[in-house]
Amino acid sequence: MPALIPTEIVGEIVWIGRVPDRDVSLRSVAVEQAELTYAGIPGEAHGGLIRAACVRVRSQYAKGAEIRNVRQLTVMSAEELAEVAADCGLPAFDPAHIGASLVVRGIPDFTHVPPSSRLQFPDGSAIVVDMENRPCHLPAKVINADHPGAGDAFKAAAKGKRGVTAWVEREGRIQVGDAVRLHVPDQRAWRPGAC
Repeated sequence: MPALIPTEIVGEIVWIGRVPDRDVSLRSVAVEQAELTYAGIPGEAHGGLIRAACVRVRSQYAKGAEIRNVRQLTVMSAEELAEVAADCGLPAFDPAHIGASLVVRGIPDFTHVPPSSRLQFPDGSAIVVDMENRPCHLPAKVINADHPGAGDAFKAAAKGKRGVTAWVEREGRIQVGDAVRLHVPDQRAWRPGAC
């Protein structure tokens, strides 16, 4: 019995980017296509097979401990980005401002797709959703550089709409305009004490 169920939900890649140097800026550089390797997108500062533990996993690991990199990509929803933009007082939101790797359109309630879901592309390549990407204060500086004051509203506006982190399960090549099909785990929601 398959553990993952293909859904009828098919979105579209509308933006691809990579962060060249996170120490300099969180700003992504837009590209029309990208290779997906087991280490992520080549040239992406968040790439690699391993990473240093950060504040997001402080309950599990000491800061800086070497762990598997399941945060190779930041994937966001075009629809949710439009809502965040409106809440920040902007007519539109540039995904480059928040270090996005991919922006997809057409997958409802995207930030809350189940962890371990797969997003599969036409060539068979696929990425695995790790979990919701919680908003932080880091994009504020980049947003404020182009839209003074708007970045200050980002963290609150992006709550529940910041997309997901993901890692590459099968290598391939993606490009703007590609379809992306959602596959979800065949598993009921967790209910501790229900058994």
